[in-house]
Amino acid sequence: MNKTTTHKPTRSSFALLHQLCDLIPAHLVPRLARDTGVAKRARTFTPWSHVVSLLYAQLTHAIGLNDVCDALRLHSGPLSAVRGATPPSKNALSTANRERSAQMAQDLFYAVLGHLEKLHPGFGRDRRPRFAFRFKRVIHLVDATTIQLVARCLDGAKHRRRKAAAKCHLRLDLQTFLPHFAIVDTAGEHESLRAREACAGVRAGEIVVFDKAYTNYANSLVEVEPFC
Repeated sequence: MNKTTTHKPTRSSFALLHQLCDLIPAHLVPRLARDTGVAKRARTFTPWSHVVSLLYAQLTHAIGLNDVCDALRLHSGPLSAVRGATPPSKNALSTANRERSAQMAQDLFYAVLGHLEKLHPGFGRDRRPRFAFRFKRVIHLVDATTIQLVARCLDGAKHRRRKAAAKCHLRLDLQTFLPHFAIVDTAGEHESLRAREACAGVRAGEIVVFDKAYTNYANSLVEVEPFC
C-alpha cells in the first residue's frame, strides 16, 4: 500500500522578499523617487528594483555585489513577480548605491512605518521586554557598531592601515525595537562626538541607556544639579 506524503512549503528567501515587499504601498517608491530626485537619474535600473535588491541583500546577508547580482540574475523569474523588479548588473547596482540620494531610503522607512502603524494601531508596542516591565517611561538604547568595508573599493572609508570601515550610531526604542535615530559616519570618529545627535529628540523624563564611550565630562549632555 502506497503512503501519501505531504510536502511542507519550502522556505525561500524570495518568498520572504515577496511578503516583505507586499507591505510597501505600490505608489510609495515612485513618489519618493520623484520627490528626492532619484527618478531623474534612473534609466534602466528603476528605483523599485533598487529597493528590492537592497532588501534581498539584507535578507540573505550578502557580502558583496557578486552575491546580490548573480543570485538575482539566476532567479530573475521569481524576481519579476515582485512588481516587475529586474536584476541589476554589478555596475548598475554600484553606481546606484553611490550616486542616488540616501534620503529616499530614510523617507521610505518612516513612510512604511507610518503606514503599518495606521493599518495596525499599536504596531510594535506590545514587545516590552520582561526586565523592563516596571518602567512606564520610554527607554532608549544608544550604541555604535563598526561596519567593515573593502579597502580597495572605498578609499574614503579608511579606518586603519589596511582596513576600511564605517561606524553606525543607532538609537533604539526598547519597547518596540524600532530605530529612532541612525547615522553612518567614519569609523575613526569617537562616539562622544555624536552623542548629542544620537540623543536629539529625547523628551524630558525618558530614559537613555548608553556605555561610557558616549560620555563627555568636558561638555556634559545633562546638567546635574547638586543635592541640597
